[in-house]
Amino acid sequence: MNAIADLAEDRVVEGVYAVARKQRLRTKGGAAYLALELVDPSGRVDARVWSDVDLLDSRFDEGDAVRVLGRVERFRDRLQVEVRSLERATDADPAALAPTMRRDGDELEGFLEFLAGELSHPGLNDVVGRFVDDAELRTRLRTLPATLDGHHGYAGGLLEHTVGVATICRETAQLHPRLRTDLLLAAALLHDVGRTRELGSAPTFRPSEEGRLLGHVHLGLRLIEERAGALDGAARAELLHAVAAHHDLRSARTAEAAALYYANQLDAVAATRPVDTA
Repeated sequence: MNAIADLAEDRVVEGVYAVARKQRLRTKGGAAYLALELVDPSGRVDARVWSDVDLLDSRFDEGDAVRVLGRVERFRDRLQVEVRSLERATDADPAALAPTMRRDGDELEGFLEFLAGELSHPGLNDVVGRFVDDAELRTRLRTLPATLDGHHGYAGGLLEHTVGVATICRETAQLHPRLRTDLLLAAALLHDVGRTRELGSAPTFRPSEEGRLLGHVHLGLRLIEERAGALDGAARAELLHAVAAHHDLRSARTAEAAALYYANQLDAVAATRPVDTA
């Protein structure tokens, strides 16, 4: 059985993977084909079904675990699997085949609790505590990605990214005492909480209907407002503003909102840009 991370060009591939994406498309000549994204805990790879399309298409759905036999080729500088045969793998759990984080989840959860415990502002401490003490939300942080197609795009990436951004913000506030540490840290811990309402379960992480229409920022603001009863009006507005602006520097009206924007960008870039190991 071949792990996706070990695939090599011009080699036969045989293994069990989850179908994260499935599309039925047509070539320029009008022939039908299937465009797939296959995943396992080690990574993801594009795949194509060119032959017996109707037969193989009927055997599985997006989100299923499948047993694949094919050959690895290179297309536009990326590996791609040409599928020769495929069938549903009824003995495999598709969710367990989603790509996963490389860091220890328990350790990350410990960091999350530590960072939340640093908040001395009573209102902000209460709001963040309502999220940190929510067992269902904690499970979703640990099982969802931070993005579908970008940084931290694997199960648990949401927890990893949240801890990463909050850690950067904490260190930044220590270097720049003019920043309001509690506000910045609380906003960092909650900036992507809307992802827990936006995204569905592994292996597809398909957005919910409100997630598709509203997006994670809007949903996050709604979640925070639902749990911000003990927070005074001014602090609530500051917190909501920082979360609302974390993807839009031009709308940031406070130093904390701008710092959160850059911390979010830094953690995303550090997680995705290639590193020269030569």
